[in-house]
Amino acid sequence: MDTAMILEYGWVLLVLIGLEGILAADNAVVMAVMVKHLPDEQQKKALFYGLIGAFVFRFAALFLISFLAEVWQVQALGAAYLLYICISHMWKHAKGKDDGHKVKEGKGSSFWMTVLKVEIADIAFAIDSMLAAVALAITLPATGWGTIGGLDTGQFAVMFIGGLIGLICIRFAATQFVKLLKKYPSLETAAFLIVGWVGVKLVVYTLAHPELGIIPEHFPHSTVWKLTFWAVMIGIIIWGWLVSVRAAKKNPESKA
Repeated sequence: MDTAMILEYGWVLLVLIGLEGILAADNAVVMAVMVKHLPDEQQKKALFYGLIGAFVFRFAALFLISFLAEVWQVQALGAAYLLYICISHMWKHAKGKDDGHKVKEGKGSSFWMTVLKVEIADIAFAIDSMLAAVALAITLPATGWGTIGGLDTGQFAVMFIGGLIGLICIRFAATQFVKLLKKYPSLETAAFLIVGWVGVKLVVYTLAHPELGIIPEHFPHSTVWKLTFWAVMIGIIIWGWLVSVRAAKKNPESKA
């Protein structure tokens, strides 16, 4: 590899690490919401199993990326699952308010059922992450070192390193999100809205799939959609934070 190629690979790796960090935040929010109802020790175990699942599914996605890119049904299932999580929570929350009592969190969700839910979400995020990563990696010049999983070895290595760093981000971010949800319980609604909004993002990717062509293929990568997605995401975060802080002031014991 000459100097120019090394610099090009280094730059793409930095961009990919940033991208993985952003996607890891989405994944971490979902994991934190799912394990919140568990006792502290079980939370740690569930997050650990979730991290293992995220690693396995991302690594598998690297080898199957050419196949996954063609199967829009996989993306659609991931989108449907995340939207179900969001809508289910909102329905229970609204029903609890109508009945004049607080909904019991985590009822019927055992430890292993929670782990299963986390792993299913990991599959959706692994596909999302790898599809985004391959879009960057394939722009790199081939190293001529052979191929792995249908990709040039150098391109594969960049994606693998970026994905590995993304997993580290998920582990620490998920732990912090769990602590934040405990300190500010009212943030949970905003967290579920974020889960639903990420589901909408996967819906957009599905509808733009060449095999469906319901919306233009380039739309998910357009500036308009990216600005819209992040504007709504930031809006949900700000709204959730303001509501949670207000609730914490009214009920100081909730922060204990």
